[in-house]
Amino acid sequence: MENKALKIVVLIKHVPDAEFDRHLTGPSHTVDRSTSILSELDEYPLEAALQLVEAHGGAKKAGHQVIAVTMGPDQASAAVKKALQIGAHEGVHLSDEALAGSDAAATSLALAAVVKQIGDVDLVMAGMASTDGETSLVPAQLAERLQLPQVTFASELELQDEGGTYRIRARRDGDTHSDTIESALPAVVSVTDQINEPRYPNFKGIMAAKKKPLTTFSLADIGLETADVGFDGSWTRVESAAARPPRSHGTIITDEGDAGKQLVDFLEQQKLV
Repeated sequence: MENKALKIVVLIKHVPDAEFDRHLTGPSHTVDRSTSILSELDEYPLEAALQLVEAHGGAKKAGHQVIAVTMGPDQASAAVKKALQIGAHEGVHLSDEALAGSDAAATSLALAAVVKQIGDVDLVMAGMASTDGETSLVPAQLAERLQLPQVTFASELELQDEGGTYRIRARRDGDTHSDTIESALPAVVSVTDQINEPRYPNFKGIMAAKKKPLTTFSLADIGLETADVGFDGSWTRVESAAARPPRSHGTIITDEGDAGKQLVDFLEQQKLV
């Protein structure tokens, strides 16, 4: 029996560039996203999805699809375009002013609605965390909202062909041991940055991306109200914020023949020896 074509959704995020200092802005203390890029940690699930598709017949031959999905303001479409250049076959951008200020709970609600809107999704993949919030909460919350099994922090991933159906097989590495987990599809999977080496977009991929579909949804398109997301729909909010205090000067030891003793004395005072 021939397997059905896979539809894999990869969640990606437009985040502040880590090369620059991060700042909070406005009375609601939201992250300044004026200088943002595709999250580096989201390139790993994208690469993993592309490898799964390529290992099982590819897009042209087997009809498999990798769909990059993001939510955010207009400029977040740049993250989707980068994913299309890398190799995703389609892009979806959830864009609505009411989304501003959404925490992990509101984000997972919105993304679950997008996945349902896309329909017939076999696998939802995400990175181990976003490089701005770093909560690692969204994949598990999304799995709960979609009522799907979840496999988190996978460092190795493969699809097992069972003659008409697929199962996902993952390895999770702990401090002292590794676990191997299997699940039927559909499922939600998050992967670590140890799973692969993401590919770079080449000239052919950049040109091909211009012809790939990029669909934009609003909240109305996915059946949500403005009160469901943003600050109103969030479970948490930042009440106050303060700039990090400047680092104090360290202890300077002047070597007058007893620098070694001064260093040991200092370490003893700090209870480090």
